[in-house]
Amino acid sequence: MSSTNVILNSDTFFLLIRFHLRYYRFFLAMVHTIMEINASDDLLPNITLGFRLYDSCYNEVRSLMGAEWILSGKENVVPNFNCNKDIMPLAIIGDLPTKASIPIARILGLYRYPQVSYGSLHPSLSDKTQFPSFLRTSHNADYEVFALAQLLKYFNWTWVGIISSDNDLGRSGAQLVSREIEKNGGCVAFHEILPIVNFMKSIFHIVDVIQKSRATVIIVYCTIESFIPLIEEASLHNITDKVWLGTTIWSISSDFPKHELRTTLNGSLGIASQHGEIPGFKEFLYSLNPDISLDDLLIKTFWENAFQCVWPENNTNNNPSLAQLREDIVWCTGKERVDSIDPDVFDVYNFRVTHKVYTAVLTVAHALHQMKNCVPGKGPFKDGSCADIYNHQPWQLLHYIKNIKFNNSAEEQIFFDANGDVPLYLDILNWQMFPNGSNQYVYIGSFDAQAPKGQELKIQDNKILWNVGYDQIPVSVCSDPCPRGHRRATIQGEKICCFDCLPCSEGEILNPNDDSECLKCPEDKWPDGIKEKCLSKPIQFLSYDETLGFSLASISVLFCLLTFSVFCLFIVKRKTPIVKANNRELSYLLLISLMFGFLCSLPFIGRPNLKTCMIRQVLFAVIFSFCISVILAKTVTVVMIFSATNPDSKLKKMVTLRIPVYIVPVCTMVQLILCIVWLARAAPFAEFNMAAEIGKIVIECNEGSRVLFSCVLGYMGLLAAISLLVAFLARKLPDTFNETKFITFSMLVFASVWLTFIPAYLSTRGKQMVAVEIFAILSSSAGLLVCIFIPKCYIILLHPEMNTKQYITGRTARST
Repeated sequence: MSSTNVILNSDTFFLLIRFHLRYYRFFLAMVHTIMEINASDDLLPNITLGFRLYDSCYNEVRSLMGAEWILSGKENVVPNFNCNKDIMPLAIIGDLPTKASIPIARILGLYRYPQVSYGSLHPSLSDKTQFPSFLRTSHNADYEVFALAQLLKYFNWTWVGIISSDNDLGRSGAQLVSREIEKNGGCVAFHEILPIVNFMKSIFHIVDVIQKSRATVIIVYCTIESFIPLIEEASLHNITDKVWLGTTIWSISSDFPKHELRTTLNGSLGIASQHGEIPGFKEFLYSLNPDISLDDLLIKTFWENAFQCVWPENNTNNNPSLAQLREDIVWCTGKERVDSIDPDVFDVYNFRVTHKVYTAVLTVAHALHQMKNCVPGKGPFKDGSCADIYNHQPWQLLHYIKNIKFNNSAEEQIFFDANGDVPLYLDILNWQMFPNGSNQYVYIGSFDAQAPKGQELKIQDNKILWNVGYDQIPVSVCSDPCPRGHRRATIQGEKICCFDCLPCSEGEILNPNDDSECLKCPEDKWPDGIKEKCLSKPIQFLSYDETLGFSLASISVLFCLLTFSVFCLFIVKRKTPIVKANNRELSYLLLISLMFGFLCSLPFIGRPNLKTCMIRQVLFAVIFSFCISVILAKTVTVVMIFSATNPDSKLKKMVTLRIPVYIVPVCTMVQLILCIVWLARAAPFAEFNMAAEIGKIVIECNEGSRVLFSCVLGYMGLLAAISLLVAFLARKLPDTFNETKFITFSMLVFASVWLTFIPAYLSTRGKQMVAVEIFAILSSSAGLLVCIFIPKCYIILLHPEMNTKQYITGRTARST
């Protein structure tokens, strides 16, 4: 059985004099993985992997020294010389901190020596020009900004603060996340930097800025060493109304021992590397025991730190600090059980960085496996050659590692992109504190950069617990969202997230794609009540179904029936003097025309169409012209009759010509000809009036030619004026029942109605305009009916004794 060594260049197990259980778990993950590989019959069969451990102590100088020792093979470094007596290690797994990985990567890159890190996130390490042999199973820190920006967008946090460390990672991360925030329509309320000098003075200033800012959410893009003093000061000021948004640098750190710090951070969110399963690793950790793991030089130190005990052999001579211990010291027995350790102290369930160690070791192992199975002639090198797994160049193994592609135990595909990075997949965590003072990081979602666009972020809202005072998602905005139907108006000198709200103008809705502008609705549509969408305008016209239309139609019919009753009365009493007087045939014609005059208002009611628009004004004009012509004929008849009794009257000769008989057809014919010309040249038609009433479409009749329509109305007005003038001149004719007085008064009413109608008609819109015209038709017709015929009906029905020839001619009065 052959042996091939893979060296682990681990992160800090001792920071100063402090032993880190978490970092020790990373080492154990590598040991467990190598043991599993060596026991596998499928992966590298008949080959045993080994390792060498070097502790960089979280220090870049120690890391650089370790890399030189590995390459040189001596503690006294000899540059460009390899003094290894044994087999040269094939690859380096590590380091955890970026500051330690970078100097190693620069040296190893010269030799194209494979280096696979499990925790260094710095973006510059993706530059293959500077670091050609560096790969990592962790992600590029720059990619975290996409997850942070999506998280802010998901919760609609548009006004956020940023705190970053004064180093390359902090500055570049803050710059990128600011760009993504602004790209998504958000704004950075403040950006504060934690400097290296004047540290506490800057912390006081930053805490003051946090307290005064309206930003509820604060992105902390700094190292845990810089963040702890800041959060301590924030806890002293009782700042518990902020949501701290952490990066992978500190989001799962266990270095917050004080209860006050955990209270301040309660409800905060963080992003962390994806957790993963390591088959059999929990059982391996639980099986740890100093009596069994004799070759583990660190296990007793682990035991003392995990169980807070001291091995008896660590007497005061070997460990001077024991002299300060009290008599109640707890001695380690080796019988303690690892499964009794608090998971918050030694987590054996959630493997994140530990899983990256596991993946890094598997990556090298699978690369070696592919190298071993290479078929000569089909290899990746010159002329299809293969590399010898027992004697190959570092760059040859690097080639296999770069192009590796395999599925781990969770059936997740592992591969590197062109920059030596793995695909970005992050867990979203919620820092939750419980009443007993304990806390834990609860998985609430994930970010998968390989998911379809728009589906990268998945959040389980029901798992989130916010800090005290927040029953719902905290709000972090500069200005409250505008009410519906209001657009955002920028404030001069302020960022776009700070704005005023102005209502959209009449006829406009808020742009669904840009809430800073309003859009005009199409001409046939109108905004809904909240001005969010355009609805079709309701079509309006004077309908029989509404109260106004029904009332006018009813009045029209009632007056028509009243006129018909008067007509029937006159037919019945046709032989009485009061009916025979003043040409009863003209009275019949007048009553018939008044009946049609009342009924001609009905075409004005209902939905206008081409036919109703053409006939309604024509009917109105012809009927009223006929009616006024009859009145004019009656007036002329009265004048001629009474004037003919005067021997000196010039009208005496005209009586025999029967001039009144020709007045009605001639005058009506003129109006009829005008109407025919009007219809022939520019007939009325129905149209949709969008501007008559706000938010409505009024169906109305366009009168076609305004000139010809005015001529028709003007001619009717001319007839009315002539009738009024003739009646007025004949108002003092000497008889008891003076017909001309009634005609004069009726024409005054008619003229008053239509003179009043003109300004009222012009000042109304829509169906009210039609109602005004109908009212004028009914009023003027009713005026003629009442003024001319009601006095006669009064005498016929109530005072038949006055219905005599003597009373009408006035002879009774003169004989007395």
